[in-house]
Amino acid sequence: MQYKEIRRKDRIWNSEESDELLSNAEYGFLAFADENSGYGIPISYAREENKLYFHCAPEGRKLEALKNCANVSFAVVGKTRVRPNEFTTSYQSVIAQGKISQVFEEEEKRKALRLLLKKYSKGFEDIGEKYIDSSIGRTAVLRLDIEFVSAKTKGEKKMQK
Repeated sequence: MQYKEIRRKDRIWNSEESDELLSNAEYGFLAFADENSGYGIPISYAREENKLYFHCAPEGRKLEALKNCANVSFAVVGKTRVRPNEFTTSYQSVIAQGKISQVFEEEEKRKALRLLLKKYSKGFEDIGEKYIDSSIGRTAVLRLDIEFVSAKTKGEKKMQK
């Protein structure tokens, strides 16, 4: 798949901060090309190197969309600040694109669920491990293999956290 470069070169944001945003944002938007339309959803995720992991029910629209097309886009947005007197917004954003697939191998599913547990439920790992044990059979895991990342910023390069 050939990905398009950012048109506005003055807004390219390649830095440790953009990589950190892709790893640590609270959630992102996963976009599929569904059979009849686009399908995008806000979703929690975990990252390991060039892979993003998501969990979902073992049936539903995400898995149906996956059957139609494995090429997806995942976007996260960092700090934003509306600048009303300038008719613009300062922002930070990262888009990861690649192929998504369902993970069926139990060891990788557990690894993905542990990554999610570590990110979202720090301090509850023992209870979370029991939850994984009891729910792994009714939980689907998706893996996005990142092929291309683009990051943009406008306004303040280092917005206050």
